[in-house]
Amino acid sequence: MILIRNLVQQALSTGYLTIEAEEQLRQMLAKKYDLEDLKAFMTLQKAAMTGQVKQQSRELLRL
Repeated sequence: MILIRNLVQQALSTGYLTIEAEEQLRQMLAKKYDLEDLKAFMTLQKAAMTGQVKQQSRELLRL
């Protein structure tokens, strides 16, 4: 089972969040998750806001 924190770690290590990973996150956030996953998601949000992680979906909007 993939956890939110695993997807976040992948995005942080690559600096990129794919559309597929975003969709997986949405699905996982709609279900029960633990505090560690919530903290990881908040870390991802901060990284996206500061430009450390780029979002594929936002890049496609700019084209």
